[in-house]
Amino acid sequence: MSDERLRDPGTPGAGLAADGVFWEIGSRAILDDVGVLAPGGAVTGLLGPNGSGKSTLLRVLAGAQQAGRAGSGDAAPSSASGPSLEFDGADLAALPRRERARVLALVEQDATTDLPLTVLDAVLLGRIPHRSLLAGDSDADRAAAHAALDAAGAKELADREVGTLSGGERQRVHMARALAQTPRLLLLDEPTNHLDIAAQLHAMRVLRDLAADGVTVVAALHDLNLAAATCDHLVLLDHGRVVAAGPVGEVLVPEVLEPVYGVRVDVLRHPRTGRPVLSFERG
Repeated sequence: MSDERLRDPGTPGAGLAADGVFWEIGSRAILDDVGVLAPGGAVTGLLGPNGSGKSTLLRVLAGAQQAGRAGSGDAAPSSASGPSLEFDGADLAALPRRERARVLALVEQDATTDLPLTVLDAVLLGRIPHRSLLAGDSDADRAAAHAALDAAGAKELADREVGTLSGGERQRVHMARALAQTPRLLLLDEPTNHLDIAAQLHAMRVLRDLAADGVTVVAALHDLNLAAATCDHLVLLDHGRVVAAGPVGEVLVPEVLEPVYGVRVDVLRHPRTGRPVLSFERG
């Protein structure tokens, strides 16, 4: 696993494939020629210490941030044509904004709004890509929004104003808005942030159910044990580069994790699932 830009074993054209992703602020490379494969119909965990580039990578993949240099829009110097971003063989960057919103949804960390919206109205924003520009909310839109709230464990919040919600409640609403969007590619930045243990497990169960239905899921996670318990596939970033990628059992091993996180890692096995359970000590 010494290659600077490891690739996941996968099938070209199935799922998300990104190559040559670059983002620089001043002289500091936040993302340094990153390549990632996220298999279709699977949950891919995006791991790495604080500042490793996880959030920036998700924003570039979603088209919310252009690859290049901060404030310039310049492409990566190693690629005159810019990064390659494909989903199921289609060029994501070439899709019109509205069509791309039908394909992918991004759940950002700690997203806020000053608008006086009810939770139901906020979730209905996820339906905008699926209706004509001048049309109002249809019965089908409202049914989809209520189903998304139910799936996210937030149906009791429907009539609340978003500004009155706790951090964990807002996180569930952001998830519901993305579910209402019915994407085929779902990108999430710390979807379990602010959530208690039961809510974390519920959120990851929702993501696993989506993957079982064919949705490609990529989620940035800090909790390595949560990733071990729930992800199919992992990508580990450090200082803006992919240092490991592949099945859970190949990435969550001491020789990979210890240099990245600077801690001692012991890997045990869950007595029921057989998945890795990690124990940490200061290095």
